[in-house]
Amino acid sequence: MARMAMAALLFIASTCLHGALLLAAALFRWLLPLPCLRRRLERWLPAIAESWIGVNGWMIDRFTRTRFIVEGGEGLRAEGRYLVLANHRSWVDIPVLQKVLNRRIPLLRFFLKRNLIWVPVLGLCWWALDFPFMRRYTPQQLARRPELAGRDLEETRKACLKFRQLPVSVMNFVEGTRFTPEKRQAGDAGYRHLLRPKAGGVAFVMGAMGDVLDAVLDVTLHYEPATPSLVDLFADRVRTVRVHLRLLSIPEGFAGADYTGDPQFRQRFQDWINVLWAEKDARLARWSAG
Repeated sequence: MARMAMAALLFIASTCLHGALLLAAALFRWLLPLPCLRRRLERWLPAIAESWIGVNGWMIDRFTRTRFIVEGGEGLRAEGRYLVLANHRSWVDIPVLQKVLNRRIPLLRFFLKRNLIWVPVLGLCWWALDFPFMRRYTPQQLARRPELAGRDLEETRKACLKFRQLPVSVMNFVEGTRFTPEKRQAGDAGYRHLLRPKAGGVAFVMGAMGDVLDAVLDVTLHYEPATPSLVDLFADRVRTVRVHLRLLSIPEGFAGADYTGDPQFRQRFQDWINVLWAEKDARLARWSAG
């Protein structure tokens, strides 16, 4: 309990400090008259976030005995452009990805649900760092207003246009939600350790940015125990974190392709990501078997 209390206090202090710096830099960016000065400041904002992530990583090392096993990742560049795809096991995934990849690739940027902007401190930090906020519509809302159906794709397109101008790592949890055995059984996707991948958002990013992306960074995450919480992490109840990193080239013909309007490309992309997910499921099966 003392360890967790100390970790919580340090996290709050670091978050408030770095959050204040991020907001000040973001507001100052608005006031700069010259685009070249604004672009320079936009490179400072990720550096503040990387310092924040570095403190969080130090806390994991200092307050836990969790063993990290990281495989692969040779050739990663801090000035590169990557589409990062990972399985989604728990809330621990994000701090683990940030710790393992911090300053090895550009700052990870996630597509977030719009209501997360109201999370205290963190929501404003994500806004300052230009994380894209997406609004999800229910089937009932779409039935009443069919014109809303393309809003998510339009928001994704705007984010991709901005991401093309700077080193970036676009992060996507392809399953769309955290894995549980109940969700796996309900989805009946044929995987033992994964949920069915949702290809649309990934395909749209690859179509919009594939010509400027250096590679796809395929990440596989595994824990002992299997689905830890953040409390488990800082209570030192996570024995092992295993991370597999694999760089993949952008398949020929994917850049600039239209997932919604080209049925042949849609099938080809779904086949590609299904193969990727089958390989990931086999890797997780081997790890789970010891």
